[in-house]
Amino acid sequence: MSDAARHPSTYLSSPIMNALKRDRNKPVVEIVGEKPWTGGDLLRRISQLTQALQANGVSGGARVALLAGNSVDVLLLHNALGFAGGCLVAMHPMGSADDHLFAIEDGEVTVLIYDPGKFSARAAELAKRTNRLTNILSLGAAELGTDLLAAADSFQEAPLVAPILPPDAVTRLSYSGGTTGTPKAIPGSPRVGAMALSIMLSDWEWPVEPRVLAVVPLSHAGGSLFGPTIIKNGTMVVMTAFDPGEVLRVIQDYKISCTMLVPTMIYALLDHPDFDKYDLSSLETIFYGASLMSPARLKEGLERIGPVFFQFYGQAEAPMTVTIMRRSEHDPNNPDRLASCGRPVPWLDVALLDDQNEEVPDGEAGEICVRGPLVMEGYLNRDQLNQETFAGGWLHTGDVAVKDPDGFLRIVDRKKDMIVTGGFNVFPSEVENVIATHPAVAQVAVFGTPDEKWGEAVTAAIVLRPGASVAGEELSALVKAHKGSVQAPKHVHFVDAIPQTAVGKPDKKALRVRFG
Repeated sequence: MSDAARHPSTYLSSPIMNALKRDRNKPVVEIVGEKPWTGGDLLRRISQLTQALQANGVSGGARVALLAGNSVDVLLLHNALGFAGGCLVAMHPMGSADDHLFAIEDGEVTVLIYDPGKFSARAAELAKRTNRLTNILSLGAAELGTDLLAAADSFQEAPLVAPILPPDAVTRLSYSGGTTGTPKAIPGSPRVGAMALSIMLSDWEWPVEPRVLAVVPLSHAGGSLFGPTIIKNGTMVVMTAFDPGEVLRVIQDYKISCTMLVPTMIYALLDHPDFDKYDLSSLETIFYGASLMSPARLKEGLERIGPVFFQFYGQAEAPMTVTIMRRSEHDPNNPDRLASCGRPVPWLDVALLDDQNEEVPDGEAGEICVRGPLVMEGYLNRDQLNQETFAGGWLHTGDVAVKDPDGFLRIVDRKKDMIVTGGFNVFPSEVENVIATHPAVAQVAVFGTPDEKWGEAVTAAIVLRPGASVAGEELSALVKAHKGSVQAPKHVHFVDAIPQTAVGKPDKKALRVRFG
């Protein structure tokens, strides 16, 4: 027997298939307002879609872009592509046409699958702007492309067989947000996918038989909830879009026990005028990550919702989980702890390194660097960047942090977001954390803008809570009192909303353009 046959790498296909077989008669996916899907329902449809994909040329690592919002079809296609042997190129539903076109060209995509109910115009635009697409498939009847769902209906259920792949075969391409430059293709592989799933199963705090609310995009982080949910005999409840009032209602009515949210979503829930009218007592865990969360707002969440918050920190280059902060480690009386991203999971080596790749002493700022089985092989076709990113044999994350005596890391900011003003280094997150303590402030983003005297001026964009008011000078004085005059904002702008990237992070590049 060959080594490949004895130790097959089948990405997530085999464990998910085995879990669905076990739960063949149990509802495992519910789209809010629609009929639940059992494990058997999902297996049958994945089989049909797998055959339809292969009949339309998807096999042998063909690059397939999927453009759709949250729906059961996204979950089905993620799995069907694995069985068919395709490589999924993730297209964020909130991305721009230029973002999508770049992914198609750079990722050498040949097949586009799209939801005609939401993305007909975008699919038509992409088809006109690129010659790469040899096949366009629609999720339902449409003027453009072949109806993939109708094609799937023509097939009978057949046994699912996952292709055997090398551990580092490219089975997915994810694109960085591009907030600091040109987007980069980050390859996913069986090795990385299996490790990410293993860490989530072993180190995340899941309720018993979880009822999981998925409201973040299934094309990205939301889809990662599916594997752990069904393996733990749970049910995934899916919302097609984020609306804070509707999220509160669904948590109450569907008895949701855990969910994943980005910080801006948590702020929106806390600020909803009807927040206190809903019963959220079924919630045991809120997984949160993707960007830094204000310690002041996190403390508010602990007080109003309870000790349910679990933080994960990672990035697409080392997906989902490099560090965690457990529910019991969220100390509401310790602002530095609430500003932490937790401690490294035991599966990885994590160090804070200086510019010479030497580890910094505890309490000093250094770049978070990672090595281990969760780390990607390297960016696609970016040789020079890979040499820089993996200098010294470590993945350099670009995030700067300090470590306390208990081993908790506190991210002070992105290395490229650091402000140099008058020769001094200012980390925006430290200024943001002070401003966020003011009761009038709902959200804040701090960034640098050009200044003839100082080089860069510390600048803040502020979203106020409903009905609240405060002078910019008062917020600058607050920072000066806590952090000194160097870190006090020279400019304060009040805005209706902080612009967000497609993955829910504050878009500081857009703010620099607007106010620079």
